[in-house]
Amino acid sequence: MGPEPLSLAPAVIRALSGIATATLTTVLLKKGLRNVWLRGTRPLAPGQPRVVGRAFTLRFVPAREDLATPASWAAPISTRAAIEAMPAGCIAVVGAIGVTDAGIFGDILCARMKMRGVAGLVSDGVVRDLAGVLGTGLPVWCQGTAAPASVTGLTFVGWQEPIACGGVAVFPNDVIVVDADGAVLIPAALLDDVITASVEQERLEGWIMGQVEAGVPLPGLYPPNPENAARYRAWAEANPA
Repeated sequence: MGPEPLSLAPAVIRALSGIATATLTTVLLKKGLRNVWLRGTRPLAPGQPRVVGRAFTLRFVPAREDLATPASWAAPISTRAAIEAMPAGCIAVVGAIGVTDAGIFGDILCARMKMRGVAGLVSDGVVRDLAGVLGTGLPVWCQGTAAPASVTGLTFVGWQEPIACGGVAVFPNDVIVVDADGAVLIPAALLDDVITASVEQERLEGWIMGQVEAGVPLPGLYPPNPENAARYRAWAEANPA
């Protein structure tokens, strides 16, 4: 329906798997991007791993009675058909316009996604069949759960097209990193620059934390003044990554 899904290089996944979403928002802020955290994307279960992948987008609009029916589940444009187009390693990002009283997916759909190797599900909506969804082992970030089916409040209209999810514009093949703080979007065109800056930011903040634990006061340390910046550079040169 839209652009072909792209994969991520293993080296990119390894690098981003070690970078917190909080760090990514700081790096993206420095690049002028403020609206990159997908609101409402909370972990469905405690202890879910950090997940990295390309966005495979799905779009819902408000329910319209002639379209949002149980019969629509068998239509060519359906969540079922979209799942069959998902490649292994992607993150399904579902724009559900913030609806919290109709579950976008239940246990059977999540089980199929898990079987296809989908890395995770991120949505500003909710899921249904909580126990079953948790039993699939698919990592899910959303606003919670609701018993009613999606068609009680939503109409599914397509996949692999630009969507709004949690107030953020998500395009197919953008990169998503999601952890206990929720989901952050990295625009595909900025990926390499963001990784380089984020790795450095993590090193700097690790050094700063060590200074804090040693009793150094925060003013002039976080962010570092010229003296502390020089101390960090000397440490970094003596301790190459």
